[in-house]
Amino acid sequence: MAWLTTAAHARWLEAETDRLLEFGRASALPGGGFARQDDAGRPTDGPLELWIACRMTHVYALGHLLGRPGSAALVDHGLAAITGVFADDEHGGWFAEVERDGTPVTTTKAAYPHAFVVLAASSATAAGRPGARELLDAALQVQERHFWDEAAGMAVEEWDAAFGTLDAYRGVNANMHTVEAYLAAADVTGDRVWLDRAVRIVGRVVHGFARDNQWRIPEHFDSAWTPELEYNADTPAHPFRPYGATIGHWFEWARLTLHARAALQARGDAVPDWMLQDAVALFDAGVAEGWDVDGAPGFVYTVDWSGAPVVRERMHWVAAEAVAAAAALHTATGEPRFDDWYTTWWEYIGAHHLDREGGSWWHELGTDNTVSRTVWAGKADLYHAVQAALIPRLPLTPVIAPALAAGLLG
Repeated sequence: MAWLTTAAHARWLEAETDRLLEFGRASALPGGGFARQDDAGRPTDGPLELWIACRMTHVYALGHLLGRPGSAALVDHGLAAITGVFADDEHGGWFAEVERDGTPVTTTKAAYPHAFVVLAASSATAAGRPGARELLDAALQVQERHFWDEAAGMAVEEWDAAFGTLDAYRGVNANMHTVEAYLAAADVTGDRVWLDRAVRIVGRVVHGFARDNQWRIPEHFDSAWTPELEYNADTPAHPFRPYGATIGHWFEWARLTLHARAALQARGDAVPDWMLQDAVALFDAGVAEGWDVDGAPGFVYTVDWSGAPVVRERMHWVAAEAVAAAAALHTATGEPRFDDWYTTWWEYIGAHHLDREGGSWWHELGTDNTVSRTVWAGKADLYHAVQAALIPRLPLTPVIAPALAAGLLG
C-alpha cells in the first residue's frame, strides 16, 4: 500500500503535526526563549540555548502558516529572544548559550546556531511576522562577513566573541544546516547567491567527501579541509561531534541535495546527473549500514570507517530524517521502493518513538527499543519530528515555510 499518495495518511500526518505543536507550547519561558522539555513536557532548568530558540521559532512559524491559533505569539516570543537575550550588541552575531539573566555561558560564535538564526528568521519572514525580515538581513550579513569562505565553498566553524580569531576545526554538521538555511533564505529573499552557495556546499560534501569515502561522510576536518577520521574517538556518543560517520546525516544530505536540485530545476538551470544519483546512493548506504543491522529494528547512531556500528542507540531525529528522505526521493523518482521504506519507518516510529501518553517523541531508545538517555535526556525540541510530518505533503521546492506560505501543502 502506498502511504505517500493516500489522503488518510495525509490526515494522520496533519494530526501528528498538531499533537507536536501542542506539546511544545509549554517550552516557552515567561522570561524569554524556549527551554528543553522533560518527558512530560515540563520546561527543564538550565541555560538558554540559541539552537533550540531558533528551531522552536521556526517550528511555530510553520504552525502559524498552517493556521494554528497561538503560534504567531510563539514566533514573536522566539524572535524577541534571538534579537534580545542572545544578541551580542558589541561585536555582532549571537551567543550560543546564555544564562536566563542574559549572561553568556560561552562567548564563541559558532556556525551551527548561526545557521539556525537564518532558518528561523527566514521562516518567520515567510510567516509575515514583524521584525523577522530585519533579523534575516542581519543574520545574512553575519554569514557574509564571518562564516562564508568563498575560496573553500564552505562555511567555517567557530570564532571568538569579537570575530577576531577563527578556530582551526571545520565541520560538516554545521555546513549541512547552513545548506538548509541558505535554501530557505534564497526562497524568501529571491537572492540567487544563497542558492548558489548551498549548491557549492552540497557538491563538495556529497559529490566529494561522501562519494570519495564509500558514502560514509567524514564529519570533522582541519582548516585545510583534510578529514580527521579519529576525531572524538574517545567520546563516540557526542551529541554534536560524534566519532565516525553519522547515519542520520546521510539521509539529511540526500534530502537537501534533492531540495537544491529542485530549486535549480525551478529556475531553468541545467542540473548535473550526480545530484539525483548521489542522493539515491546516500539513501541506500544509510539503509544498508544503519537500519536493522544489529538484531533489532531501528537505526544505529554512528558507524566506523568500515561501516560497523559504533553507537547503537536509536535517535528519534535519525528516523525522522529517514522518512523525510524517503518521501523526497519518492517525489523525485516516483519509485515505489521509497514509499515502501517510508511506510516501514513510520510503522517503526509509531511503535517505538511516539510517546502517546507524555507527548512528542522519545528522543533516544536503546538497542532493545526501550527509552534510553545515553546521549539525550528528555525531549529537546520539535524540529525534526515536525518536519518529518510536513515534508511528505510538500513539494521539494520551495522549502518548507515558503511552500506553506504559497499554499502548496498537499
